[in-house]
Amino acid sequence: MVEPFDLVQRADEALAVQALAFGLTDDEIAVRRQIVLRHATMPGARALGATTQEGRLVGFVYGMPNDRTHWWSTVVEPYLRRTGNDCWLDLSFVIVELHVHPAYQRHSIGRRLITEITDAAAEPRSILSALDLESPTRRFYRSLGYRDLAHPVHFPSTPTPYTVMGAPLPLPRPHCQ
Repeated sequence: MVEPFDLVQRADEALAVQALAFGLTDDEIAVRRQIVLRHATMPGARALGATTQEGRLVGFVYGMPNDRTHWWSTVVEPYLRRTGNDCWLDLSFVIVELHVHPAYQRHSIGRRLITEITDAAAEPRSILSALDLESPTRRFYRSLGYRDLAHPVHFPSTPTPYTVMGAPLPLPRPHCQ
C-alpha cells in the first residue's frame, strides 16, 4: 500500500530502508537523519511510504518544491548554468530521496511512489540527483521521462559524482499496467 506517511515519526524506518538500498554506514545514517528531520519542516515537503499488509515500510519517497536558497540548489546551480539548464531550479518539485528495500525492488513500488508524489505537485517539472553511473536507477528515471541536465556534479560531502536529472510533469505511465 502506498500512502502519505509522517517522515518525522518514521524517519528511523525510512533510513533503515535507505541504508539497505543505498549501502549507508551508521555514521552516514546519523547525518542523514538530521537532514531528513530538517527537510520534513520545509514548506510543501511531503512523503509517501510503501508498506506491506503488516505495516512494514518497504519503500519511501519525499520531496518538496525547489528553493534556490536550499543547500542542494546552491551546489547544483553552477553545473546547471554551465549546461544552460539552470532554469530547471525554478518551478520544480525536487525528489529528495526515493528508496525501495532491495527485496521489494522491481515490483513497480518505486514507480508508484514517484508518480504519486509528483502527481500532487503544483510545479510543472521535477528534478533530482542520482549517482553518475549507468545503472538500473538511471534507466528507471529515464523510463519516467527524466533526462540528464548536468554531470558530473560533485557534492562536498561525497567523492562520488552525481547527475542532475529533470522531467516535465506529469510523469508518463506505461501503456500496460
